[in-house]
Amino acid sequence: MSGLLILTAVELETTALARHLELPFLPAFPFRAYGRGDVRIAPVGPRAGLLHERWPRLFQGFSSALVVSAGLCGGLAPCLRVGDLVVPDMVLAPSGEILRVNGPARERLLAHAGGRAHTGCLVTTREVAATPEGKALLHAETGAAAVDMESAPILTHATAAGCPALVVRAVCDDAAHAVPPALSRLVTADGRVHGGRALALAWTHPGSIAHAVALRRGSRLALGAVARALAALAG
Repeated sequence: MSGLLILTAVELETTALARHLELPFLPAFPFRAYGRGDVRIAPVGPRAGLLHERWPRLFQGFSSALVVSAGLCGGLAPCLRVGDLVVPDMVLAPSGEILRVNGPARERLLAHAGGRAHTGCLVTTREVAATPEGKALLHAETGAAAVDMESAPILTHATAAGCPALVVRAVCDDAAHAVPPALSRLVTADGRVHGGRALALAWTHPGSIAHAVALRRGSRLALGAVARALAALAG
C-alpha cells in the first residue's frame, strides 16, 4: 500500500495537525501517532533525532509513501509574515548539500495554494535561529527564505528509502522576531514540552512569557496554514 507519511518535529505540531485533519489517535504505536487508512502523522523529535528509530514502525504496511516534512519554520526573508506557507523547491542541509524538492505532489499542492505559498530555498540548521540579527546573517549567507531543523534529514532519509518527499512548513516567527533560547529548551528530545521547565522559566524569566505567547499565537496561525495544505494531499 502506498501512503502519506507526515513527519513533524514535536508532539504539539503532530497533535494540532491531526486535529485539523480529523485523524484519530493510533494507540498501537509506542509513541504519539495519528492516522486513518493510508495517512499517518507522528513527531520525529527536534533535528529529526528520532527519525531512524521510529521510521520502521511508521513505514510498516506501506510499499511506498509520500513523505512530508511538516510543521513550523522561522522566517528569514523580510517579506515573510507569520502564518505564511513555505513549500521550498530546495533545502540547504547543514553540511552544505542542496536537496532538490519537486514532483507531481508538490505541483498539485502549489496549484491548490493558488500562488499563496512561498517557494525558493529553506535552510536546515542544527541550532535555533534565535535573534533578528542571526536570521538576517543566515539569510544573507544562504539566500534562504526560511529555516527549520528537520527537513534536510527527513528528505535524506526518504530518498534513501526510495520515497518521494516534500516540505510543507509555515512561519511561526518572522525575521524580526526573537526566540529566547530558553524557550527551545522546554522541548525534550522526544518532542514533548516539559511542563516543569515551563513553570520554572515563567518564575525565573518572566519576560519570556510575552515571547511565549507571541510564539504560541504564531504557531496556531502557521499550523492552520500547513493543515489546509496537507488536506489537499490527503484528500
